[in-house]
Amino acid sequence: MKIIIASDIHGSLTAAKALLAAAEREGAEQIALLGDIYYHGPRNPLPDRYDPKGVAALLNGRNDLIVVKGNCDSEVDGMISSFRFAEDAYLFVGKKIFLTHGHVYNIDNLPAGCDAVFYGHVHYGFICEKDGIVVANPGSVSLPKNNSEKSYLLLDGTMLYLKNLEGKILEKRGL
Repeated sequence: MKIIIASDIHGSLTAAKALLAAAEREGAEQIALLGDIYYHGPRNPLPDRYDPKGVAALLNGRNDLIVVKGNCDSEVDGMISSFRFAEDAYLFVGKKIFLTHGHVYNIDNLPAGCDAVFYGHVHYGFICEKDGIVVANPGSVSLPKNNSEKSYLLLDGTMLYLKNLEGKILEKRGL
């Protein structure tokens, strides 16, 4: 099963369309969004084609989404969404993967009892291991930071890839 993991769309219609195009190109059966879907936040510039309602229109009605709540997501975001924002979530793919936004649980505060932790929030992607746990961040599809590229994660079976929006592999690792 192929799963796209992305974060920090921040209301960019351009980024949301590029992410869905990547999911189609990759043949993803599921999309996990790790928060900050609509609002750009007070510390970020307006992203390209800032259109939260347009992003909602693209995502609403999809039955392949897992969405966790980010620090910029609010109660009102749920009012324009047909999907539910979870505080955190799990994927079970032979391994137990904890999905979160990253403002609470992250590489410096790992939850117990999981094989991997995927989180967003910091806007730059990476894949590493800490204390026997695979830790990965998809980066941001709209507002990358630290000279990184717009990126996402692809989980393909037991292989995890960090890719830019054009599909180029930036990092890879087995779970």
